[in-house]
Amino acid sequence: MAWTRKILRVNLSAGTCSAEALNMKWADEYLGSRGLATKYLVEEIDPKVDPLSPDNKLIMATGPLTGTMASTGGRYTVVTKGPLTGAIACSNSGGFFGAEMKFAGWDMIIFEGKSPKPVYLYVENDRAELRDAAHLWGTSCWHTEETIKKELQDPLVRVSSIGRAGENQVLFACVVNDLHRAAGRSGVGAVMGSKNLKAVALRGTRGVSGIRDFPAFMKAVNDGKKVLADNAVTGQGLPKYGTQVLMNVINEIGALPTRNHRDVQFEDAAKISAEAMHEKRPTDGKPHLVTNAACFGCTIACGRISEIDKGHFTVVNKPEYWGASGGLEYEAAWALGAANGVGDLEALQYANLLCNEHGMDPISFGATVGAVMELYEMGAISKEEIGIEAPFGSAMALARLAEMTAQGEGFGKVIGLGSKRLCEKYGHPELSMSVKGQEFPAYDSRGIQGMGLAYATSNRGACHLRGYTVASEVLGIPVKTDPHTTEGKPALVKAFQDATAVFDSAGICIFTSFAWSLADVQPQLQAACEGDWSMDKLHQVGERIWNMERQFNLAAGLTAKDDNLPPRLTSEPAKSGPAKGLVNQLDKMLPEYYQLRGWNAEGVPTADTLQRLGL
Repeated sequence: MAWTRKILRVNLSAGTCSAEALNMKWADEYLGSRGLATKYLVEEIDPKVDPLSPDNKLIMATGPLTGTMASTGGRYTVVTKGPLTGAIACSNSGGFFGAEMKFAGWDMIIFEGKSPKPVYLYVENDRAELRDAAHLWGTSCWHTEETIKKELQDPLVRVSSIGRAGENQVLFACVVNDLHRAAGRSGVGAVMGSKNLKAVALRGTRGVSGIRDFPAFMKAVNDGKKVLADNAVTGQGLPKYGTQVLMNVINEIGALPTRNHRDVQFEDAAKISAEAMHEKRPTDGKPHLVTNAACFGCTIACGRISEIDKGHFTVVNKPEYWGASGGLEYEAAWALGAANGVGDLEALQYANLLCNEHGMDPISFGATVGAVMELYEMGAISKEEIGIEAPFGSAMALARLAEMTAQGEGFGKVIGLGSKRLCEKYGHPELSMSVKGQEFPAYDSRGIQGMGLAYATSNRGACHLRGYTVASEVLGIPVKTDPHTTEGKPALVKAFQDATAVFDSAGICIFTSFAWSLADVQPQLQAACEGDWSMDKLHQVGERIWNMERQFNLAAGLTAKDDNLPPRLTSEPAKSGPAKGLVNQLDKMLPEYYQLRGWNAEGVPTADTLQRLGL
């Protein structure tokens, strides 16, 4: 079967590694990866636990399609209680690390306790041991991965690690694998750092065996690949332009959050767009973009490999950044660019490299800098406090603040708290563009109404990947809906949220959903996994996962009051573009959404809902 049926439990306090059987009843109910790891977490920790205490746990998990021939089957998730939000944290990453975990024979690794000293976990098939990481502590993700591969004398080892941000408990620190892929949101890297766990190194040589019906599986896989290849987004747009294809599109419809959401269009969007990445620079005659790249098993290849301008002020004396490396994706380009009013593509690339190198979520980092720049222009934070002048549009400030935050220096420590705590510290909590403490991604919900509801109700805080209604409201996938109206949006959001939970839990990339519906995933799961994986069951699995996450958050102390948006989005109309004059009408959508979810007026699942879902 597609599961290995094995879990590796690592007790960091005791320094022990032990194998145990996967709970197959739970696998049947929660599928894998996001759903199954969350089930283990909620059964094993107190929801009120301090996220950075030894009593919190951190789980790395694959899905049943991870490591298989299924397109994009390289995903894994990191699940914990998030320090940025105090809510469930489930952060998803691509690259090759997830597949390697499966090849080594493990569905999941559960980390508990806290090591008395820095360590890293080394796994080679059945063998697992904790090794000293004192020489790695204080170094970057890039240095850590390179050093571990040299020490093990194996270039094929896959490494997932934290940088200085995770060690320093930056609340939006991420876990970086394969140099430029990351479990990026909610501060999972800070939890890893709190446990003195520097890295996980995997080597697996077993492959994935036990697919239930291999001929049927390969037919379903090949059918799915054809759908991806024939689709304009997954077959053409993403391979050529990556997610950056969205920059000009979202700007034109008046939904590109700019200067901490004060504006909805950025005058320099074209300068930091996918098209700009293809253009040759006047300084050296080279394009910013070198090539595209793919994660394990991916037939889309949306990743970017870029080369920074060697003469740019950020790197003129830093040759270590001159080579080709991970390039800008849409969310990072927006957060580092439009959110701060910065139109310097090379400066964005430099800040993005620092985020990758030191393990920081560029969305939360960039959005927090946007709040800093607004507070600075208001006079609420002085140049003396920050250490530099930090007005909107300053590429110099962006680059320096990225360095300070990555290194944990000076005002960088305050930025590392995230925008919610930073804005509260300086007396303007309303200027944090976040939900449940997590910063918004790159879509202004005044111009895309459904995204406002998706943000407000996301179990892990503001997130586009928990219910990407942009697909329908902007791109017309699977059907076109009007982005400026609220009608039908509660049902649309719920459908996207439940389906996304299944995609994540299967171990495949959510970008496949630009072309695939659950009907394309279902035959792959049915052929790979034992048991019944009908469409009805998959719909219920997605809904069960969503409600389980909701229950955890309620038990952790969150309430319906946390299903909200900053007042700027609900009371300050958009100033330009097609959405000019509009605010987000969350108040119209939320009651209907609760009703469709089977929750009461306080956002709590009813007894009937829990019974129906087996919760």
